[in-house]
Formats: sequence, C-alpha cells, structure tokens
Amino acid sequence: MSRASFPFPPSGIGLIEGFFGKSWSWPMRLDYASWLAGAGYHFYIYAPKDDPYLRRQWYLPWPQSMLDELKRLRAACRENGIAFGIGLTPLGAHHDYENKRALLLERVADIDAELAPDILAVLFDDMPSDTPQLARLQLQIAHDIAATTRARKLIFCPSFYSTDPILEKVFGAMPAGYWQELGSGLDPAFSLFWTGPKVCSSDYPVEHLAWVADTLKRRPFLWDNYPVNDGKRASNFLYLDAFRHRPASLADYLCGHAVNPMKQAALSRLPLATLPACYLQGDAYDPDTAWSVAAQKRLGDELSSLLLEDLSLLSTTGLDKLDDAHKERLTCRYRPFAQQYQEASELIGWLNGDYQFDPACLTD
Repeated sequence: MSRASFPFPPSGIGLIEGFFGKSWSWPMRLDYASWLAGAGYHFYIYAPKDDPYLRRQWYLPWPQSMLDELKRLRAACRENGIAFGIGLTPLGAHHDYENKRALLLERVADIDAELAPDILAVLFDDMPSDTPQLARLQLQIAHDIAATTRARKLIFCPSFYSTDPILEKVFGAMPAGYWQELGSGLDPAFSLFWTGPKVCSSDYPVEHLAWVADTLKRRPFLWDNYPVNDGKRASNFLYLDAFRHRPASLADYLCGHAVNPMKQAALSRLPLATLPACYLQGDAYDPDTAWSVAAQKRLGDELSSLLLEDLSLLSTTGLDKLDDAHKERLTCRYRPFAQQYQEASELIGWLNGDYQFDPACLTD
C-alpha cells in the first residue's frame, strides 16, 4: 500500500512548521525531508511564525542566504517524494488592499518563480478581527493569489479556525456570518484549515467535523496542534506521547491532516512517528505499542526506556513545577546521551530554559 493511497485523507498527512518562537535549524529541516518520507508522511509546509518574510514583512523578498536554504529544502522534499509547501500570512494586507494588491501579487509571483511550491497556504490565522468586511476582503485576497500562483494545491486558513472561544477573547469578536460567507464564497479549489473544537483539540468528534463541512461547504483540512508547545502554558511541556483519539475513520471526514510540531524538532519525531499508524492500523492501533516501537527504533533500548519512565513528568507535570534540584537530576540523567542523540540534547536545553515562551505567540 503506497503512502498516497487509502486509508489516508485525499491530500494525505503531513507537517506544517507553523509555530511561534525558537525556530528549527536548516540542517534539521533537511533531515526532516527524508524522515517524513520514511515515516509515512506526504507533505511539508514551511510556515514558521518567526520568518518575517512570510508574515510581518511579507512584501519583502527573502535574503539570498535564506532563499538558498529554502531551495535546498524544496529539492530535498522532492527527492524524497514529499510535496513542498509555503505558508504565506499577508498581515495587514486587507487594510487599503487596493493599494497593496500589486505588491502582494508580485510577492506571490516571486515565490512561484524562485521556489515553485507544490502547496501554497494563504494564512489569516492569529491576527486581529478589525473590520466587519473581514471575510469579503480575505476572499478577495485569496482569489487574487489563486489567479497568480501556479501551486497545484491551495489551502486557506481563516482568522477563526475553531469554535474555541479563546479566539474571540484574544483577537476580537468574529464578524457576523464570517464562516458562512467564507464557505459560500471561497473558490472550491481551496481547502480550508481547521483545528477542531479547540485551538489545541484532544479529539475530533464526527458531529463537529460534519458541522464544519456543512458550514464551510467542504471537508476541513485538519491543522492538528499536537504536539506543538509554543504557548505560554504549553512551552512548559514536552508532548512526547503517541497520537491518541485520531481514529482511521477521520479519513472519511477530512481532506487532509497537517500536524504542527514542537519547537524541539528531534523530540517531535517521537509522537509524529505514531500518526501514520493511526490510519494504517485502524482499530488495531495501540498508542503505547506504537510509541515504544518508534522510540526504540530511534533511540535504542536504554534512552527510550528512560523517556518512557519520564513521559508523564515531561508531558503533564511540566517545567514550572520542577525545582532546580530536580532539573539538575534530570540533566545528569540525560547528559550521557546528549552527544549521540539530539533528542537528549534538546531535553537538556528545555530544562535549561532554552525554549522559553515567546510573548509574540497569539499576539503577534
């Protein structure tokens, strides 16, 4: 059975590097291109929140050094049969759009010319709801981009991408009829990102997904915010556990499934390695077994056993509940593995505060 065939959703499963805070290194991204293919994934969307040329300064081209790295990443993805994507967030473009339209479309044309992404995601997430015409303006921007790009796959992320009330609390009230206007007006060529009942959903009830499909006039493209840990609270944890509550039957209700990883790239592989098994094994999927198999394959018996012992402490107790003595004991516990395994090095860095919360998260 190929990775692109049943039981995956039509667009497959993949990774969206879409978190705030400390970004991944370029060598790690290149390594992920081959790792994703071997693990059973189908796409990689580059959309880190700390790349200003995709967000705050979307109208500026990447410096040549960054563009060269992106070209290497694109090549590595294609060499491994992984679709390569770019996530563009044109912050503020809906303000006086008529005077910004040419600049935005020039930027899209430039991305096409330099990178020719397989996937182009137009992202309006995590920005203030500051006009009643939000849906109409976002539709205009998206359709203009669609008419410009040659990307074969288009994805739209709305400003309100969940029914979670936290979005209105942080970004302001959702304009009346926002989802309905998007659903009826958005070109069917676009898939539409959705995070579920919550921004960070633990499961995805069928009734909820059916409501989303009816409201948005298309099956959602799931943006799965597990195991991402970029928020004020979440940055205190390492979400290393296997994927749970993602049954294979989700494939019948989704058009794609993208996962947003942790700031710790190497450690993210432990949970990420288990998602393909959710779909492939169906009712036979056992998260604990899937995790143990993945961890032992990646880290060997000794280090995987230590992580299994500390799994609850890392993922549910958290950094802010550990005193200095406990942090030092854990550091000593994993230090012997740090030279050989980047996972251990990242864990020690997390204990030392190297991945502290970025206040730009959700307020950028």
